[in-house]
Amino acid sequence: MGDGNTSSRGGNSNSSNRPEWLQHYDLIGKIGEGTYGLVFLAKIKANRSKSIAIKKFKQSKDGDGVSPTAIREIMLLREITHENVVKLVNVHINQADMSLYLAFDYAEHDLYEIIRHHRDKVNQAINQYTVKSLLWQLLNGLNYLHSNWIIHRDLKPSNILVMGDGEEHGVIKIADFGLARIYQAPLEPLAKNGVVVTIWYRAPELLLGAKHYTSAVDMWAVGCIFAELLTLKPLFQGQEVKGTPNPFQLDQLDKIFKVLGHPTPEKWPTLVNLPHWQSDVQRIQGHKYDNPALYSVLHLPPKSPAYDLLSKMLEYDPRKRITATQALEHEYFRMEPLPGRNALVPPQPGEKIVNYPTRPVDTTTDFEGTISLQPSQPVSSGNAASGGMQGPHVMPNRTVPRPMPMVNMQRMQPQAMSAYNLASQAGMGAGMNPGNMPMQRGVAAQAHQQQMRRKDPGMGMPGYPPQQKSRRF
Repeated sequence: MGDGNTSSRGGNSNSSNRPEWLQHYDLIGKIGEGTYGLVFLAKIKANRSKSIAIKKFKQSKDGDGVSPTAIREIMLLREITHENVVKLVNVHINQADMSLYLAFDYAEHDLYEIIRHHRDKVNQAINQYTVKSLLWQLLNGLNYLHSNWIIHRDLKPSNILVMGDGEEHGVIKIADFGLARIYQAPLEPLAKNGVVVTIWYRAPELLLGAKHYTSAVDMWAVGCIFAELLTLKPLFQGQEVKGTPNPFQLDQLDKIFKVLGHPTPEKWPTLVNLPHWQSDVQRIQGHKYDNPALYSVLHLPPKSPAYDLLSKMLEYDPRKRITATQALEHEYFRMEPLPGRNALVPPQPGEKIVNYPTRPVDTTTDFEGTISLQPSQPVSSGNAASGGMQGPHVMPNRTVPRPMPMVNMQRMQPQAMSAYNLASQAGMGAGMNPGNMPMQRGVAAQAHQQQMRRKDPGMGMPGYPPQQKSRRF
């Protein structure tokens, strides 16, 4: 944890005006932007081969204390560790303006850019091995989160990072935990937090106004991502209605019903209890859809394992929807090509490797978001280290949910935050991070993390089914 008592300005600013923590980094440029703030690419001065993504949060809306979205993200990420979940490396705060910075390992790619590359650049489908490996790793990370009672609530291609270089080449990292929540025995409806999940990946129970929901909303989003990996385009591309806290999204429901058919109380008994189903009788219950066919949209045989798995992810009734644990055991992952740890290797020996472009970097923007650096340029794909975090990509009609207000949570001051045990969470010994900067150690956090590790079904193992014998493991 670092803090400063002067300006937070980076880039070409005089080093004497920079916070102490910032002097450990060389800023390369901005790599993302969202409602929460900005994300920058930097190098650790003590280890120039190590790339770091630094996520800067905006101040809270009322100007009092640190962003509640940032606090939630820190509270979760400092306690979890899994190969397929993004790793929080360090936390920094500038006391002068209460701006908060989270440092993550940097990842060169994400699923959105990989899908876009195949759709717009090469006009070619993603090979089966890569699709299967990406999906398996996504489910593997999600199974760990759900096993620890964490719902991500904002799964979409731009939040699924892929390592581009180094020992973790081709490994998926689930990122952006600003909307994530603990859901074990909720005492209050999760719906009071506001709208969750980008609309194209939002589960039907959320669209119909469910007050209580579970990890099944993440599995619906995974189904949408799976379909997008297969077809290179969003499966349910509805037009979002804005303006009120939780508007009725008829167009999004219409897109879903046209593909999956009309839900019925016979197949989904709790459907009748959902607010929008009860109140919007004319447009929801009264509209009938003829000849829906998921297999025709996906161009998959109805009896194929891939179709079977996807249809179980897109089950209307959340109680019947397949879980991450069940999905990992599905027949789809037991057939050739078997999934592997490196999703980006060629499907067969000797085949050409797909050279995915790295995320562009705006090298004209400094840590304050002002223009002061060099002209924009892409990051070299030859970085020795990888991993990471980024801001969400914004497409036309593709909106990013606003961070939700924190409920009954006291704002934390820098002194309280210094007790966070980030060193053990990051897997570093002697309280040091990759840049050899000391970090605080917390006994309580270490004990809790040991509990979390015990709950992780994949800890201590490569994470892949032992019966799978493949050159890729």
